[in-house]
Amino acid sequence: MLREESVSAELTGSTVFKDERKQAYLNPQGADRPLISPLPATTLDRARRYRLERLRTKMREWDCGALLLYDPVNIRYAFDSSNMSIWTMHNASRYALILADGPAILFEFEGAEHVNDGLPGIDEIRPAKSWIFFTSGSLMEPRLKAWADEVADLLNSHGGNRRVAVDRLEPAGAFELRERGFTLMDGQELAERARAIKSADEIELMRWTIRVCEAGMARMYEVSEPGRTEREIWAELHFENARSGGEWLETKLLTAGPRTNPWYQECSDYVVKRGEMISFDTDMIGPYGYCADLSRSWTAGHVAMNARQKQLYAAARDQIEHNLAILKPGMTFAEFNALSWRIPEKYQPYRYTLALHGTGMADEWPGILLHPDFDPDFSGIIEEGMVLNVESLVAEAGSESIKLETQALITAKGAERLDTFPWEEI
Repeated sequence: MLREESVSAELTGSTVFKDERKQAYLNPQGADRPLISPLPATTLDRARRYRLERLRTKMREWDCGALLLYDPVNIRYAFDSSNMSIWTMHNASRYALILADGPAILFEFEGAEHVNDGLPGIDEIRPAKSWIFFTSGSLMEPRLKAWADEVADLLNSHGGNRRVAVDRLEPAGAFELRERGFTLMDGQELAERARAIKSADEIELMRWTIRVCEAGMARMYEVSEPGRTEREIWAELHFENARSGGEWLETKLLTAGPRTNPWYQECSDYVVKRGEMISFDTDMIGPYGYCADLSRSWTAGHVAMNARQKQLYAAARDQIEHNLAILKPGMTFAEFNALSWRIPEKYQPYRYTLALHGTGMADEWPGILLHPDFDPDFSGIIEEGMVLNVESLVAEAGSESIKLETQALITAKGAERLDTFPWEEI
């Protein structure tokens, strides 16, 4: 047994490094209490009004008479209304209609109208007409027509044009609206272009979500010991997010050791071993509905990295720092691609396809691919007020994967990191 421990120490490094910088992110009030947001209600109220006006501005630019929203993330952005978000992502049972020359109406799940009390952007709340097969069955057709009649009546009565932007709609619903003479447009593009530019108040809300996420990451760091399962470690992030007012995690991307490569394996009951890399991507929808999308990699048992782990980690840091440094407003996507960090050939088969992506209430446009995958016809401009995530995944044949990611605000001077959770010392 002593000989096995000695060999393990040689392979993984025997120095235990418990990073005190990470302990600073744990809840200072104690492990038994949630984090409480210090932001005043006025910050949230201004963000709500800004977001709804962003949508209305895009509607004017697109010359559409109405915006019909089913995506719960878009409804949250428009009204700050959140009700059974995950459930309604796959059960289209609540929706919103914003009229260019009329009111902003929320169609709420019957019996849940009260969850919207006090939200300033909603002019009217009506009971939603659900026509999904789950609840309608053989009554789907008459319920669908009743839904379409109500939507058409509202569109006709407020004098706008007959162009309607729609984010997500079952084919039958689209057919019914077209039968009534309406032209449908891509409301998801409209919404994501509106969401892309953040106000100062939105950034404050996002900073708080990141603070909660980093507290969860500190909890994960503390329990990253041999003998734990991947799921046990991942649960710490869920716990901190849920108790501090957050919502959900979009993925289950935490793996250890050989399960880090290839990437995109979901966390499991695999028991982590001393010295293995633990790599993860938070994809956390936190307080106020904003996303904290951060990635880190560290060793189980807080031991020094071995030589190969250090080499991979250093390359990942180089990619992050290089791409952060070149970001500036006014840069086209093609210009970023041309100047971006070049991934060495030996790492390319194991690469992460995204170099950058937008982040707001979820991952969002633009998603800019890594240089081997970039399409020169993918056009766009990096703008001040965007929040972009800078990504890195580095691995080679037979190695573990190092996953790093940081979230940055585009300012007049360049990229300002919003997260501060420490990188590893190597």
